[in-house]
Amino acid sequence: MSDTIDGAALLNEVEAFHRRFNVFPTEAAFVAVTLWDAHAHLLDCFDSTPRIAFLSPEPGSGKTRALEIVETLVPHPMTAVNASAAALFRSVSAGNGKPTILFDEIDTVFGPKAGDNEELRGFLNAGHRRTGVTYRCIGDGGQQTVQAFPSYCAVAVAGLGSLPDTIMSRAVVIRMRRRARNETVESFRARIHEAQGHKLRDRLATWAEQARPSIMGAWPDMPDGVTDRPADVWEPLLAVADAAGGDWPERARQACVTLVTASKANDKGSLGVRLLTDLRDHVMAGIDRLPTVAILDRLNALDDAPWADLQGKPLDNRRLSRMLAEYMTADNEPITSRNIKTAGSVLKGYHAADLWDAWQRYCPPPPESPLPPLPGTENAA
Repeated sequence: MSDTIDGAALLNEVEAFHRRFNVFPTEAAFVAVTLWDAHAHLLDCFDSTPRIAFLSPEPGSGKTRALEIVETLVPHPMTAVNASAAALFRSVSAGNGKPTILFDEIDTVFGPKAGDNEELRGFLNAGHRRTGVTYRCIGDGGQQTVQAFPSYCAVAVAGLGSLPDTIMSRAVVIRMRRRARNETVESFRARIHEAQGHKLRDRLATWAEQARPSIMGAWPDMPDGVTDRPADVWEPLLAVADAAGGDWPERARQACVTLVTASKANDKGSLGVRLLTDLRDHVMAGIDRLPTVAILDRLNALDDAPWADLQGKPLDNRRLSRMLAEYMTADNEPITSRNIKTAGSVLKGYHAADLWDAWQRYCPPPPESPLPPLPGTENAA
């Protein structure tokens, strides 16, 4: 057909539009955001939709401008600053076009001063999957009935700091930063540039209809090492890239590896996983057993670690025991302290053999150059 849209060329134009107004930290970020814009027009083709999160440690890093450009390119954008969960799930289930939710200042919802907001968190988590629903009671008094509201929709967020792990693990994270003096962008003028973005949006919608048969049911090949939740996150974006063709399949997989690797580097896991990892890499490296008192001394002395100040108190024997008991040995028994013979006495401590199975299951791969054992930690006869 003469009016068939070249998907690769169109994605190039969408990327170029972002580059006019946004400074992203990596080339991978431009690729990911462009593919995310396109995937929002094809939600019915996928089992899940990744969130995209523009996060930064300081204001003035271009997060809001990133959302403004995304807003011009996605279907039915809904700007939701401080929106309630009820307003959001009713908008998604209204039936007059599934909105793309753009949530700025997300740190006001999940930040350290925001308190718990489990209802909104539940909505964002449920809406990641096509089958996601939010249940609410409808009616008055004794006439109430339970109704399921569909929650599946595309969501882009921007904010300071970080997000709950349940949302971060479902997101493509773009770590924004302030522009350097040599980084320049055009000034975004809504009255002029929104119309330009909307033309691209309309062409994306037309291309999406043309590409839908090839994307529906597609199972794109994942780069080596990208499995489980990261694979769920990237599957829709890679499917879009494969349908577009050109150099987008290769660029998409390079971006996938780059951003997934970066997310793993920034992901310290739960406090329990951090404890296991610090024990393996810093406290018990090359040691088969160590008394609890020595473990605590070394954990609390670690720089850039939380152990010396857990809600105002250092890690102690009781909390260490409680945290490790949540994990199992290779024999499926809770990890507990055992007697360790030292010169002239017997002390309670932990054996590397008891921790090894948990290290294998929960911790990231060890450093390529493991640290040498700390002095004075040689095993006593």
